[in-house]
Amino acid sequence: MGEARRVRRLVVDGAVWFWSLRHSHRDGTCRDALSLTREGTGTRLRIVFRAGDGRIVSGGAYWSGGSVGAVGGGDMNLHEPGTVRKLLDAALAAGAEPPAEIDGWPLFDAVVGEDGP
Repeated sequence: MGEARRVRRLVVDGAVWFWSLRHSHRDGTCRDALSLTREGTGTRLRIVFRAGDGRIVSGGAYWSGGSVGAVGGGDMNLHEPGTVRKLLDAALAAGAEPPAEIDGWPLFDAVVGEDGP
């Protein structure tokens, strides 16, 4: 069963975004989903990190909730507003527009490759 979501506020270039993080299990796979909604639009951008093939999402055993990482290196905490901002910027730069659900791993690679979360 997924964790209760805490909605937080993030201001980006004057626009207000509300965001929350949820951990869940679907089809036997752990996943962390970062949901962002721009104020006044009601549409959601969901950035999803699924465990598998060298990709790790929090499961409570070794990391705190909201942590994602790659076996080859790099990790980030999805509870950190700075990390959320970098992921949102990367998603928008890549052309993602709400409503959408996108794979978070390409964004992770771009953000961690820049200078870390």
